Amino acid sequence: MNKTFSILLFGILLCAVWTTSARAETVTGPDGRLCVELTISNSQPTYSVTYDGKAILLSSPLGLVTNDADFSRSLQTVSAVSGKREEHYTLNRSKCSEVNYIANTLLWTLKNEKGQTFSIMFAVSNNDVAFRYEIPYQNDRASVRIDDELTGFRFPDGTTTFLTPQSHAMIGWKRSKPSYEEEYAYDAPMASRSFYGHGYTFPCLFRIGESGWALVSETGTDRNYCGCRLSDTQDGNLYSVEFPMMEENNGNGTISPAFSLPGSTPWRTITVGNTLKPIVETTAPWNTVSELYDVHPSISSSSFGKSTWSWIVWQDASMNWDDQVAYIDLAHTLGYKYILIDAGWDKQLGYEKMEKLIRYAQSQKVDVFLWYSSSGYWNDIVQTPVNIMDDPIARRRDMKWMQRLGVKGIKVDFWGGDKQETMRLYEDVFVDANEYGLMVICHGCTLPRGWERMFPNYVGSEAVLASENLVFSQHACDIEALATATHPFIRNAVGCMEWGGSFLNRRIGRGNQRGNHRRTTDCHELAQAVLFQNPIQNFAITPENLKPESEGGAPKVSLDFMKEVPTTWDKTCFIDGYPGRFVVLARGHEGKWYVAGNNAEKETKTLTLDLSGMFKKGDRAVLYSDRDDREPQRMEIKISNPKKVKVRMLSAGGFVIVSL
Repeated sequence: MNKTFSILLFGILLCAVWTTSARAETVTGPDGRLCVELTISNSQPTYSVTYDGKAILLSSPLGLVTNDADFSRSLQTVSAVSGKREEHYTLNRSKCSEVNYIANTLLWTLKNEKGQTFSIMFAVSNNDVAFRYEIPYQNDRASVRIDDELTGFRFPDGTTTFLTPQSHAMIGWKRSKPSYEEEYAYDAPMASRSFYGHGYTFPCLFRIGESGWALVSETGTDRNYCGCRLSDTQDGNLYSVEFPMMEENNGNGTISPAFSLPGSTPWRTITVGNTLKPIVETTAPWNTVSELYDVHPSISSSSFGKSTWSWIVWQDASMNWDDQVAYIDLAHTLGYKYILIDAGWDKQLGYEKMEKLIRYAQSQKVDVFLWYSSSGYWNDIVQTPVNIMDDPIARRRDMKWMQRLGVKGIKVDFWGGDKQETMRLYEDVFVDANEYGLMVICHGCTLPRGWERMFPNYVGSEAVLASENLVFSQHACDIEALATATHPFIRNAVGCMEWGGSFLNRRIGRGNQRGNHRRTTDCHELAQAVLFQNPIQNFAITPENLKPESEGGAPKVSLDFMKEVPTTWDKTCFIDGYPGRFVVLARGHEGKWYVAGNNAEKETKTLTLDLSGMFKKGDRAVLYSDRDDREPQRMEIKISNPKKVKVRMLSAGGFVIVSL
């Protein structure tokens, strides 16, 4: 072989390698509007996202670094296999009950310099992008530890953000944070630093100027991975996936997730639209996951419903026999399914007396949820029962006791962070509870990541700066309407949200005579019961609300609505709104529509709504709205033009329209 030919052959081979490395792969949604382009740039895998030809994500990094392989650089394409994913599934505890998921897929397989391979699976529907990393069994390796995930999200200049920060670890009440309970910033520039300097918790909402919106989150997290978050921006516009902080769980557990091979990471999701409609209505958290076990035969859609609980207003002092009986009687009067008996029952009442209280509740046709701490060794929580849910022997002993008594569920509080060992505890509690026919609510906890579909006895998580803060500070009362106008677009868009609100007390304290002042109208609180979704709703109604109005009781209009409102929905439709300003949603339940809105702005707002998807000309409905004196009123209305339905909302007010 002569020198000239050798140089020529080398050039051809180099060109072939470069061509393979630089070739772009594309996958689009079924309607062709959402497009993901994949390429290798400088030997590193990247992706970009456009919608209607407008940039949503600029070239953003992909890749993993494991304890055995570097899948972030010096990569070449091995194959790119296109496919289709089509599935019809049901949800009985979320924003909609029937989902038809259709997506185009691309399995992009890459190899590094050592010949080690991994794949990135993309599933792209009309408005949702989901992708995850898949690692095969190779080179006699049957397990892997993920030391770093390079996944990034690079947004165009001018993008503004709606984000809530990740807190320091081991701060807050009894060193129980992080627990996803921080305030949001609105329309903030990307250059803004997160409040604590640890980035942001999922989900994360971005407005890409006039080009549209994007909601970034993750789903499918189970015992095989940790919960992740987004970093602060790098280079001005790049956010990266980050693992938990070492300090979480009081330093217990690794921050690097590990799993068996073949295996995969959770899905990263991006929901995209020109408007907020796809964001609010997304089913991305559930589209790519599946049920992990069969639900206990005692749990079904008829298990979901409304509940009273004394702690939210009457606080710790209410953990006594008489007060719990009062709340059982309240639930009976309202026709609610449940009472949640909160912290301290094991010490203040004891197991033996609890059996009598549970039997009394059942005699009133009210079933029981019981509170537990998740653990005791990673924080300083003294609220009891403690040191039971993290101990499989004690956990199953108490669950067997609850099953014998007919207890229907547990609320597990004060979780320890996002490390993989905590995700394993979530799963262990869910699985054991299901075996004993118990539903599970999580509080002081992480974001649910597809769990409504994965764990069929799971019925909600807090993971938000929720209603309990109205008891603790006037500031929380002052911004309640702001929160109501926020969470349908972000937190509650991706999972059940155990807010525990809809207060009818004017003062957030026992007796309705002292405590922080509620700033919102009753109609705002009624709307909140529709705007916030959780299959088990622990509402903040109190026994004093049943008194005559002349003695400080709640208006009959308000109580009658709170008796009627459902907690699960067949459909959810975004009507109008902007995060932190106002929101109008329509939710359907068994053929009846509930259209609800709130106003967080300082001035009265009048809107003309297109409700043609819910009503036709001549339909009759009931309107709950605020009078000028901020008291609620109920009136029957006739829909003359469903495309032009006028509503008026006072500041910190709201409305609900219910079809007849």
